Amino acid sequence: MAQEDVFKKIVAHCKEYGFVFPSSDIYDGLAAVYDYGQNGVELKNNIKQYWWQSMVLLHDNIVGIDSAIFMHPTIWKASGHVDAFNDPLIDNRDSKKRYRADVLIEDEIAKYDDKIEKEVAKAAKRFKENFDEAKYRATSPKVLELQEKRDALHTRYSAAMNAMDLNELRQIILDEEIVCPISGTRNWTEVRQFNLMFSTEMGSTADGAMKVYLRPETAQGIFVNYLNVQKTGRMKVPFGIAQIGKAFRNEIVARQFIFRMREFEQMEMQFFVRPGTEMEWFSKWKETRMKWHQALGFGADHYRFHDHEKLAHYANAATDVEFLMPFGFKEVEGIHSRTNFDLSQHEKYSGKSIKYFDPETNESYTPYVIETSIGVDRMFLSVMSAAYTEEQLENGETRVVLKLPAALAPVKLAVLPLVKKDGLPEKAREIVNDLKFHFNTIYDEKDSIGKRYRRQDAVGTPYCVTVDHDTLNDNCVTLRNRDTMQQERVAISELNSIIADRVSITSLLKKLQ
Repeated sequence: MAQEDVFKKIVAHCKEYGFVFPSSDIYDGLAAVYDYGQNGVELKNNIKQYWWQSMVLLHDNIVGIDSAIFMHPTIWKASGHVDAFNDPLIDNRDSKKRYRADVLIEDEIAKYDDKIEKEVAKAAKRFKENFDEAKYRATSPKVLELQEKRDALHTRYSAAMNAMDLNELRQIILDEEIVCPISGTRNWTEVRQFNLMFSTEMGSTADGAMKVYLRPETAQGIFVNYLNVQKTGRMKVPFGIAQIGKAFRNEIVARQFIFRMREFEQMEMQFFVRPGTEMEWFSKWKETRMKWHQALGFGADHYRFHDHEKLAHYANAATDVEFLMPFGFKEVEGIHSRTNFDLSQHEKYSGKSIKYFDPETNESYTPYVIETSIGVDRMFLSVMSAAYTEEQLENGETRVVLKLPAALAPVKLAVLPLVKKDGLPEKAREIVNDLKFHFNTIYDEKDSIGKRYRRQDAVGTPYCVTVDHDTLNDNCVTLRNRDTMQQERVAISELNSIIADRVSITSLLKKLQ
């Protein structure tokens, strides 16, 4: 099945089973804004809990905060967002549609990659077991021609982005004969910068109103509170501050479902270190964060690091953790060595000293910062993409199952009475009422037992319990495993001890030690 079709199925599955809905759905939605449904919010909260506990519980030198979304507007001047938080925008005069110039060019590069892969796939089909892929890529005139064009375009594009040469970006679009997907024409405007921050006004009168912004990132809330946390928590460098919160960006092109949205959630940790030690800590946090991702069990081949060619003005090292989505490897987390740029800027613009006195070296300095920043929504999408599975069963049927890590699953256990009579529903509810204090347990009596199993498979419930007539006599139930579909008879009294540890966040955290 084409990966594009898989992605469409995942999007449809998210809506059908209560994971993600288009926001304002009854009003035909709002572009690039989504709501999380009853199963989606549980999965999302479990992801956040896994991240938070891995940061705050497992590290005695990391604490958390929750800063406000509205912040003093000078903060965004100091951070560079007012002057430099821009994307290159271009319009098509015929369709009146607006695009990011860099995205148009990146899509063109991706087309070269697709053409190369199609040539390789055709050759593999033609030569079968005799096919030597490496040799074919190195000798095929067609592949070599496409690769040369692709590399030349990439080199030219990288140079233009590093120099932020807007005229060159437009010229690349014209030279590559890139057309508007809507009008099919190449009637492009000049490229210009577009600031991504949402602005509003704060104040009770028109004359006294202050222009403020919806924060485009959560990091600045940590930086401006760094000294408050350090002093009140008696923290010693190195130490970290973690935060989970909403951020807002007026994206020109918001696409690929919840991958790029205008309202999104971030999990960020800023780790403050002694100047000169930042590269050592950068390497440590790369290793730590990759281990966190791979503990979910989706396979090491689903992840890779992508080091930045172009560094942000505040960074001296940067890499992305990329995950293999249905539409290719994409960034889910960024790890950056931010130097002391942010703290120095806030000290300059606020006029207040926020230096740290190090009792070990008997000197005051502005700490350097290692940042780990992960998008909750992108993490959610990566988990859904890896978990979505269509299985062919021995009887010829196909089942759709979400093979979610048990600790992240929205529902841990579904209790199903075989029939809706003879005291079975009452016994099933008795089990639910006992176990719901330990993990998310639900009761389900609608439809045949087979259909209920399929429904729980589709939402990723790792365990189902069936209450039958024998249960009333022997106090045992049938426990079904989602992934293997194997069933075993167990005592009701043993259910908690069998299931609890397997479905707790602790089971994931133990893999990180």
